[in-house]
Amino acid sequence: MRSIQKSGVKAQGGKLEKRRAIGARFVLLRPAGYPLKSLFQEHPVVSDPKLFELYAREQWYGEAVKPGCYLFDRRLYPDFAFQVVKVYPNFSVVGSETTIKVEQKAETKRVEYDVHFEDVVGQETAKRKVKIVEKFLQDPEKFGRWAPRNILFYGISGTGKTMIARALSAQAKVPMLPVKATSLIGEFVGEGARQIHSLYEKAEHMAPAIIFIDELDAIALDRRYQDLRGDVSEIVNSLLTEMDGIQRRTGVCTIAATNQIEVLDSSVRSRFEEEIEFKLPTLEERLILLQKNAETLPLPMEDVNLPEIARQTEGFSGRDLVEKVLKASLHHAIMDEGDITQRHLLETIPLARKEFRQPPKEMFS
Repeated sequence: MRSIQKSGVKAQGGKLEKRRAIGARFVLLRPAGYPLKSLFQEHPVVSDPKLFELYAREQWYGEAVKPGCYLFDRRLYPDFAFQVVKVYPNFSVVGSETTIKVEQKAETKRVEYDVHFEDVVGQETAKRKVKIVEKFLQDPEKFGRWAPRNILFYGISGTGKTMIARALSAQAKVPMLPVKATSLIGEFVGEGARQIHSLYEKAEHMAPAIIFIDELDAIALDRRYQDLRGDVSEIVNSLLTEMDGIQRRTGVCTIAATNQIEVLDSSVRSRFEEEIEFKLPTLEERLILLQKNAETLPLPMEDVNLPEIARQTEGFSGRDLVEKVLKASLHHAIMDEGDITQRHLLETIPLARKEFRQPPKEMFS
């Protein structure tokens, strides 16, 4: 065993130690990143804790450590920093007998959705079509290379695209990894592409699993409608690589959603095997939506004619009925310190029509 013959060791940000340095028994590190943002270098991941411990002891032998100080990698990932979280004894140096551990990130808690297909009002065609995805997720091996891997949901906002995806996750009893496409657009080129790769690796580890990408048009807009940025182009290329299945990820299904299918880039749209349209609710469906959600309101309704409200809300999505009619009526009633009345409901309708702009019907025909 090598002895540590250091005296007068200078701890980071501290004073010179006059006493003989003490060998640390235990050091806990936390990955801190690079001092400057790196555009090209991947962050290191500890794959073998025992091997990392040997590597760390060798390169930081004799380094003074205390809680809060930093140790910089000088070999494989130059200048990548690890912060010392704990050390025993508090002021000591790394020795040949020092146990070195890296703090592990807590596992992301799996989100379980308490929603089922029967909870979704309408969208019968969509519910029927995703049944095949449900069967695939329950038995991926049965489908082999004929698996439904890439599905596109499209239609006006608030028509139940996310809700159907959650119901699929719940009924198939598999995890869903949701991500908004806008969150993939990072500050630097390469960040989004790395996120896509990491997302699919995680899904493969959890498989069978669903990856749900909302607001797809934010990154997959047709080149005619945008000046294509380098980072967005890299994100799209990374997504296409994953969707193409060049690196086959068994048991992973990608579901993307968009409100504007007509502006998607053709190279992206062509990767989806199935396009499922989500339509605005019919008169009967609007009435069911109003009745189901009215039952959960914290205030009673007085002489309310919901069939009349359903007739007057043609063109409203399910979300519009809940947020802009029922919720707005509840808030007005609370301000009036009384029950919810027909007047409260009727007053919300013209206000709601002003708030949302309906795209032309031919856009989604």
